[in-house]
Amino acid sequence: MNVRRAGETALLVETGDLATAHRLHAALRDAPPPGVVDVVPGERTVLVMADHSADLGRLAALLPRLRLGDGAAGDARPVEIPVVYDGEDLDEVASLTGLSREEVVRRHSASSYTVAYLGFSPGFGYLSGLDPALHVARRESPRKSVPAGSVAVAGPYAAVYPSRSPGGWRLLGRSRLPLWDVSRDPPSLLQPGTRVRFVPEERS
Repeated sequence: MNVRRAGETALLVETGDLATAHRLHAALRDAPPPGVVDVVPGERTVLVMADHSADLGRLAALLPRLRLGDGAAGDARPVEIPVVYDGEDLDEVASLTGLSREEVVRRHSASSYTVAYLGFSPGFGYLSGLDPALHVARRESPRKSVPAGSVAVAGPYAAVYPSRSPGGWRLLGRSRLPLWDVSRDPPSLLQPGTRVRFVPEERS
C-alpha cells in the first residue's frame, strides 16, 4: 500500500487492486481508528478522512499494518436485479460489438458483477465484471435525462441509474428495482463489494 496526504485532514491509500480496496474499506468501516470520521473507497484507492485533531502521520503509519478481513462479504448472496432488455441503445451496442441483440443480452446477464465503488450520483454503483466483448465507449452526446432504473454500460463497467439524471452511458434495458431509497438504512441498495446479477424478465 502507498499512503499519501490528501489535503489537511485526509489520507489517500493506494491499494493497487480492487479486492484490497474493498477489504481495507470494510476494516476501517467496522473498526475505525481514533480520529477517522469517514472512509470513501475507489476502484484501487481508499480515501480516509480524519478530524482536525487526528495525527495524520501516526494514522498513515497505522493503515498499512491494519489486519484486513478475508473478503467473506463477497460470499454473500448477490443482489439480483430484474431487467427488461429493451434499451434505446441495445441495437447500437449490438452493432458496435458485432453481436446480435440476443447475444448482447445473454452476455450481459451471464456475467457476475461486483460493485467497485459508488459515484456520479447517490447510489450509482460502478459494476466491474462486464464481459470484455461488451466494452463500448460512452455516447458522444450525453442524454439530458436518463430515467431511473436504466441499465447501462460504458467502458469496462455496467450500472443502473438510481435516479433520473443526465448521462452518456449506453442503455441496454430498465429495472423496476429501487436502488436508492431515503427511507432505507443505508439508502443505497448497493455498497462497495456487493455482488450483483442481472436477471432478464419479460416486458410487462
